Amino acid sequence: MACSVAFRNPNSKRLITLSPQLHSFCRRSVISSPSLLTESVNRNDHNASNQWWRSMATFTRTKPHVNVGTIGHVDHGKTTLTAAITKVLSDEGKAKAIAFDEIDKAPEEKKRGITIATAHVEYETAQRHYAHVDCPGHADYVKNMITGAAQMDGGILVVSAPDGPMPQTKEHILLARQVGVPSLVCFLNKVDAVDDPELLELVELELREFLASTTFP
Repeated sequence: MACSVAFRNPNSKRLITLSPQLHSFCRRSVISSPSLLTESVNRNDHNASNQWWRSMATFTRTKPHVNVGTIGHVDHGKTTLTAAITKVLSDEGKAKAIAFDEIDKAPEEKKRGITIATAHVEYETAQRHYAHVDCPGHADYVKNMITGAAQMDGGILVVSAPDGPMPQTKEHILLARQVGVPSLVCFLNKVDAVDDPELLELVELELREFLASTTFP
């Protein structure tokens, strides 16, 4: 019985004939123990199948999934809020606490103290599982913001109380509407830095008026 082996590129058909000694050994092995090869293949297939099923069964989602994200002007606190959400929910065992510098972890982000690329975190509540996208607020990275917002079922608009609505605040609201984000929740941040209650009311009023003009609910 001829015995050959192919040491080749998958696209090649060239076969290299074995030496007489290896040919003889191969012939004896095949004739004397034809069942060993079948047994080995079956055993490997069974193990591979078990590993495949184990890997497929590691995660089962039992709650409705929602995509959310933080948008707004640069330095208004989007990443800080994202980190705070994971910290609060981690105390309830519903998330892994992720620090601010773990979300903005690229060297350029750490150097400049801003978000450049979208960052993703996950957490859950008693009712839902959430995938959270933290979008950049800087005008130079608006394309990254659009990419993140396009995936959202709802957005969290973060506005700094001392600053009020800024250019990227309004731009992000308009872009969120254009890419189909169905609704926004407004988070007024840094209110402890404002001593005048009337100023807070003015900021809230301006924000409500602009949202109403864009027909956001």
